[in-house]
Amino acid sequence: MLRIHFTAADLARVHLAREPDPVWETLLSLHQLSGPRRGLPVFAHWRRTARAGLAAKGLAAPAGMLAVLAPASASYWPDFLTPGASADGLEAAVEELRATPRSRLRREVDRMAAVHRLPRWAHGLGSGERTVMEEVATAFRLVHRTIVAPDWAGTDRSTEADRALRTRTLRDRGVHGLLDSFRPLMTWRPPVLHVRYPEDRDLHLGGRGIRLIPSHFCWNTPIALADPTLPQVLAYPVAHPATWVPEATRERRAEALAALIGRTRARVLTCVGTAATTGEIARRLGISASSASEHVAALRAVDLADSRRDGTCVVHTLTPLGAALLSGDLPTRRPTAVPDTSSLRVVVRG
Repeated sequence: MLRIHFTAADLARVHLAREPDPVWETLLSLHQLSGPRRGLPVFAHWRRTARAGLAAKGLAAPAGMLAVLAPASASYWPDFLTPGASADGLEAAVEELRATPRSRLRREVDRMAAVHRLPRWAHGLGSGERTVMEEVATAFRLVHRTIVAPDWAGTDRSTEADRALRTRTLRDRGVHGLLDSFRPLMTWRPPVLHVRYPEDRDLHLGGRGIRLIPSHFCWNTPIALADPTLPQVLAYPVAHPATWVPEATRERRAEALAALIGRTRARVLTCVGTAATTGEIARRLGISASSASEHVAALRAVDLADSRRDGTCVVHTLTPLGAALLSGDLPTRRPTAVPDTSSLRVVVRG
């Protein structure tokens, strides 16, 4: 269990990342490739595409390098791999990574070596060998470009759904409500946030606050930095539909859905997929609130959407049928067998 201790000053400095973090998503995407059952069935389609992309471009070695430094099964991996500059994009993060002081490289690589066997080149990284650091920087760029960037719109869509929910909760219930909204993943017992974690430790923020990073590829357990003296972040997994698919596939399905129920209503259904109020749907789509309400009512009438009150707002969400229609995962009904009557005799009684 990770226990994060907040002061009054920390509660005033809780920030929600405004977009997906490219470095965290790159490392955590590799975690999704590490085992046959991790993240199934959500990432099954993406996993096949990602592995094929890495193989086609001959990137097994760069991907393997990052996987060695940040393995999915490790209880620790170096904090220098997730620099704070990643909030400003991949290139800013890579430049900060390349500028990591040699003393810090040595300290964090040695700490990892104490719990995880490392190859010789990793020890060279800890010694400050520039060629190894340049290979790591290049690996970040290549892996991100190959398996994360192609569906960055989809990654942003899934994290945006979570951000919309958290932002609405913060607006309606304040920071205490925000921290309490993470159940059962995390439990808020003021002034401590209890986080399910592979190790038992306490983190005292001491007035520095914390940046919360919703992550598309994070799975089951949030991840914090190991060094308590660094500016603190917490990457946490967002909820996914049972059958998430890459954006290109989703776009084709969206076109078919628009042909079936109409373009505007299909767009409303998509908005409802991220849990939205009538006003939020209207603003996102540039339509009137009355029009948004009519479309939601029509979707609700055929059991594609549901509406529930959350504080002062009414939040619209998908029903299981609506989620299946949006994801293209509707079950196929087998045709009813027609009995063979060719051998039956018709008897006419007078």
